[in-house]
Amino acid sequence: MNPTEQARNIFAADRYATELSGIAIEHVGLHEAFCLMPLDIRHRNARGVAMGGALFTLADFAAAVAANSECLDDGNLRWVSLDATIHYLSPALGDRLAASAKALKTGRSTALYQTTIENPDNGKTIAIVETTMMRIES
Repeated sequence: MNPTEQARNIFAADRYATELSGIAIEHVGLHEAFCLMPLDIRHRNARGVAMGGALFTLADFAAAVAANSECLDDGNLRWVSLDATIHYLSPALGDRLAASAKALKTGRSTALYQTTIENPDNGKTIAIVETTMMRIES
């Protein structure tokens, strides 16, 4: 099974992201992930744009998948978010959003990931999220 299929199987248990929010894992490589999320009525605020929480959920999920890409063979997820900073750059409009997460620095116990959220239909950057991940032993 390839890393993308492994990640889909493991992260299917993250029902808030996959079922409630509709996020799909499109690609996983070592320390990187690409995910898509539909933008429908459940993700929008009263102004009709995606809520910040929906964007944050997408970024947090993509970073978790990317960080745990090194753990897919045994399914023992070892990386969790320690903190994150989101920079909202543009209103999220359209029918879907894409999140690309990649490691900027990985260490033994912490790692720094950057996730870029874009509108894949026009390439507009919606938000950039920096997430510090912490390794835990389970």
